[in-house]
Amino acid sequence: MRVGIIGGGAAGLAAAYELTKQGHYAGVFEQAPFLGGQASTFPVGGGQLERGYHHLFVSDTDIVDLIHEIGLGHRMAWLESKVGLYNSGQIWRFSTPMDLLRFTPLSLIQRFRVGFWTFLMQKTKDWRKFEGVTAKDWIISHMSQEAYQVIWEPLLRGKFGEYYDQISMTWLWGKIYLRVASRGKSLQKERLGYPMGSFGEVFDVLAQRIEQQGGNVHIKAGVEQITVEDGAATGLSVHIGDGGTQSKDFDAVIATTPSYIFPRLAPSLPQEYLDRLAATKYLSAVLIILVLDRPLSSMYWMNIADPDLPFVGVIEHTNMIDKSLYGDNHIVYVTNYLSRESELYQMTQEELLAAYVPHLKKINPDFDESWIIEYHYHKVDGAQPIIGLNYSQQIPDHRTPIKNLYLANTTQIYPEDRGTNYSVRMGRQVARMVLEDLG
Repeated sequence: MRVGIIGGGAAGLAAAYELTKQGHYAGVFEQAPFLGGQASTFPVGGGQLERGYHHLFVSDTDIVDLIHEIGLGHRMAWLESKVGLYNSGQIWRFSTPMDLLRFTPLSLIQRFRVGFWTFLMQKTKDWRKFEGVTAKDWIISHMSQEAYQVIWEPLLRGKFGEYYDQISMTWLWGKIYLRVASRGKSLQKERLGYPMGSFGEVFDVLAQRIEQQGGNVHIKAGVEQITVEDGAATGLSVHIGDGGTQSKDFDAVIATTPSYIFPRLAPSLPQEYLDRLAATKYLSAVLIILVLDRPLSSMYWMNIADPDLPFVGVIEHTNMIDKSLYGDNHIVYVTNYLSRESELYQMTQEELLAAYVPHLKKINPDFDESWIIEYHYHKVDGAQPIIGLNYSQQIPDHRTPIKNLYLANTTQIYPEDRGTNYSVRMGRQVARMVLEDLG
C-alpha cells in the first residue's frame, strides 16, 4: 500500500512511521525546509532550540514511548518545574497548594475556594460534564467573580484574545487535570520531560527510521493539490525543491494541514464537511525568543495575569534546561496568541520587541536591553484552535467524505488541548485507520 502524507510535523511523521513499520510505503511532503512543525528547531549557541517552547508531561506516554522505540530514551530527562504567576506587580510562585495559600491578591476565603474546586477538578475524569458551560461562567459560579477577575480572566484573554469568554470549561479542565498528573502522588512538585538533544533530534531520527523502513521524507515539498478521481483520493500534485511540479500516485492520502488550508487542497469536499472545517477558528502563536547573558527571573514558566502586559507568558527555558547546551546563554520565550487582525500581530519583530521591553522591566526592574545578545522572532499561524461550547459535536471526522482521504490536525485533538504527544497519538491512530479501511 502507498500512502501520501501532507505535513512533516509530529502527526505526519508518526503516521508515516506507523505505516512503514507495518510494511507499507509512506511518502511525507513538508513545505518548510525543516521537520517538526510547531516543535521544529533552529541553532542557538551551538545547540538546537525549539521555535516554540516545548516540554512533556508525565502523562504524555505516546510520544515518550515513541522516543524510546526509536532509540532516544536515554536522552529523556525529567526535571522539576518552577511555575510562577505575575500579578499586581509581583511574581508569585504558583506550583503547589501552599503557593496558592500565600497568594494574597485573593482573600483567604477565595484562596480556599479556588483550591477546593481545583482539587475536585483534578479528581473529575468525565470531561463531558463541562462541555456545555464556558470557563468564565463555571469559574464565577464555583470559585467567585473575584477569583475569575484576578486569575482566570487575564489568562483566558491572553490565550484566546477576543474569544476569551466563549471557551468551554472542558479546555480548562484538561489543563488542570494534565498538570496534576505531572506532579505525582504527592501533588507537590511538578516534573516535566525534555529530550536533551531537542525535539529536533527526535524528528530527525524519526525521519531516518521512516527511510530505513522503506518510506521517504521530503522537505521543501509543497503540495499543490490532492488528486481525486471518481470520488476517491488517488495521489498528490507536489512541487519539490527546484524540480517543478510532480504527480505522485497513492492508494490513500493523509493531510495534517490546518482546517482552513485543507479545502484549497481538496476543493471537491462537500459543503457539510467544509462547514465543519470553517466552524473552528484559530489564533496565531507569536514568539520573541531572547538570548540573554543573564537570567530574567527564577521561574521556568510564568503565566501573566495582568491585563496591562502585552504578552501572555514568559518561559525561561534555561531555568529548567542546562544553559550549557546553548553556549551558557539564557533563553527566554515571550509568547502571545493573536488574531491576524491584532496590532501586535502586524508589528515587525523590531517593533514588537520595543513594545515588550518596558513590560519586561516590570517583571525584573533591573532588566536592560544590553542583556540581549540576540533575539529571534517566530510566528505560527493556525497554532491554537478556539475550543467553544459542545466542541465535540463540530469536530470534522478523520475519514473525510472523499474516499481514501483522511484529515489529522489539532482541531481533532479533544478533550485534550493541542500538544506534540496527542499529535503523535493521532498520527498513529489515523495510520491504523487507513490500514483498516484499505485492508
